[in-house]
Amino acid sequence: MPVDGVTEAVLVSPADISLISLFLQAHIVVKAVIIGLILASVWTWAIIIDKALLYSRSRRQMDRFEKVFWSGQSLEDLYRSLTGRTPVGMASIFVAAMREWKRSFEAGARSPIGLQSRIDKVLDVTIARETQRLERRLLFLATVGSAGPFIGLFGTVWGIMTSFQAIAASRNTSLAVVAPGIAEALLATALGLAAAIPAVVAYNKLSADAGKLGQRLAGFADEFAAILSRQADERG
Repeated sequence: MPVDGVTEAVLVSPADISLISLFLQAHIVVKAVIIGLILASVWTWAIIIDKALLYSRSRRQMDRFEKVFWSGQSLEDLYRSLTGRTPVGMASIFVAAMREWKRSFEAGARSPIGLQSRIDKVLDVTIARETQRLERRLLFLATVGSAGPFIGLFGTVWGIMTSFQAIAASRNTSLAVVAPGIAEALLATALGLAAAIPAVVAYNKLSADAGKLGQRLAGFADEFAAILSRQADERG
């Protein structure tokens, strides 16, 4: 009722503008946006943690393999020790090249040029497969980083539309009428940024780490190809 000529504002309890209450009261479209952004954020952090552990493990495996490879152990002994396992990283490159080397000589191949060409192709295929394994699911981070703010903006626009509809329906421009819709809009915006910012930062960092690991693989492949080429010349 009027008090001193001023219309009394409708009070909104803090519970009515809590995050859970805002979600429950939101339009179905805004709910879909919020749920999608939350799922994208959870999956983003799962990928970040998985890739961080994978790259750390890959660096340790490469360090151990290089230490054994350059220790002076014969290539045949090292190959036999790895054939019963599922090699990854540098070990997979070594095994693939040695397998082609042994097959070629067992088949009676004596052309160093043909042998070198086949080994180079095997190395390229193995490097591509290992690089794909390292970069798998990084595209999702790039997608979330670029699309997340726009998805949140879509929820923002829809929340503002809901606020204007509430104003038109109630013919009341008080903050109590427009606050829920605006709060929904801000929530969608915040979730969009919360999903996009870590995804962009992680994508840049993880892509750089994957590139460094790929360069180590390519460098080892070149060195090993040169070793096999010298041995082929000696046998020839």
